[in-house]
Amino acid sequence: MSRNAVETIMGAVVLVVAAVFLFFAYTTTQVNAIGGTEYTAQFDRVDGLRDGSDVKISGIKVGSVVSQTLDPRTFLATVKFTVNPQVKLPVDSVAVIASPGLLGDDFLSIEPGNEDKVIPPGGRITHTQAAMNLQSLIGQVIYGAGQNKGQGGAAPMPQPGPTPPKP
Repeated sequence: MSRNAVETIMGAVVLVVAAVFLFFAYTTTQVNAIGGTEYTAQFDRVDGLRDGSDVKISGIKVGSVVSQTLDPRTFLATVKFTVNPQVKLPVDSVAVIASPGLLGDDFLSIEPGNEDKVIPPGGRITHTQAAMNLQSLIGQVIYGAGQNKGQGGAAPMPQPGPTPPKP
């Protein structure tokens, strides 16, 4: 009988700790999507970006990614995102898919331009830079190094010519 009581108390303690953890996680994360002005941008590839990803300017979250679709005519990835309505994007702004590091989630970084004219609500950012594909870069380094090895490495050093006679 006492064993059942101990198991019941331990189970209750585990449930309370789990509830406290969930409450802490919910209150400390910013899970709310920032509503606002909607824009679009087209990229060659959007590896690592997902719906709900952050939109940042100078490292500060100003919006979130709403959706990603494939344009059937151009085969470009179209990304719809929202930005805080107080932030006005110049027409020469650049949208870049960036990564905080090897393990972080990718985000959409906006680099504002210098123009006075702003993109209208529902407008499109025309200057974009796609995500870097880390696996492809590593593969190029590995296979590129292997190809150079088979070709003999560096170019041969030029041989000195005959020395002219001294007068």
